[in-house]
Amino acid sequence: MENLNLDLLSTVEQRAAEAASKAVFEYSNAIQAHMEAKAAERHYDSVQSAVSYRGDPNPQFAAEAEALFVWRSAGWTYATTELDKVTAGQRDQPGVEELVGELPAFVWP
Repeated sequence: MENLNLDLLSTVEQRAAEAASKAVFEYSNAIQAHMEAKAAERHYDSVQSAVSYRGDPNPQFAAEAEALFVWRSAGWTYATTELDKVTAGQRDQPGVEELVGELPAFVWP
């Protein structure tokens, strides 16, 4: 009987870990897609590509790159902090779109 209880506990823990992993994957994909869409508004291939223009001789490219760099960092910092609050029981788990909607706003320079 004790082995059965340990097996059930292990299964419950595995399911919880799998669910948490799936949730993190979904949040990450949605946040990244949100950031990629923002970069695409100015025809950058990706947010990473856009950020590579930091310090560019073209002042517009440089300003856009710096703004996206700061925004990307603020967004991931916010998301990580809020998901840590979920893990700590300090807030309810938001839906994916809800969390994306909570990210800092971006305004093109």
